[in-house]
Amino acid sequence: MFLQMGLTQIAEGDRLAALASARAGNPGIRAIADELREQWKTESGTMERWLLGWAEPVTADPSAGAHAGHGDLHALRDTDFVALAATQGAEFDRTVVSLLLGNLHNGMETLRMESTSGAYPPARSLATTMIEHRQAQIQRFLRLAAGG
Repeated sequence: MFLQMGLTQIAEGDRLAALASARAGNPGIRAIADELREQWKTESGTMERWLLGWAEPVTADPSAGAHAGHGDLHALRDTDFVALAATQGAEFDRTVVSLLLGNLHNGMETLRMESTSGAYPPARSLATTMIEHRQAQIQRFLRLAAGG
């Protein structure tokens, strides 16, 4: 479940990060977005290989209650992307940082659960590494959001 949920969260985050890479006025936002995209590419490749190797689907069951006990998918809405597309300049930067922070924070919930109670040691290790990267990226985004 961690891998399937992680792939969904990565896909949503990558969609935001691609927009940030292309449109953010602040070079710091573009740099973090590019970094995230590279990490997500590597991480999602590992996750997909494991799932395919186990003959498991790469997408999580979207039905209600399927994620009880280990978080929810915390999906971004299409309206989030529509609203973001309508912004530009500093408003775009503020909005994309806010949405990326939300995505990263939601992913941290899943990562923490996996790192402490996951059944597959390599997945626990991956989650721990991802936590370290995400915490640093979240802090950098927060500094940018605060104007620093």
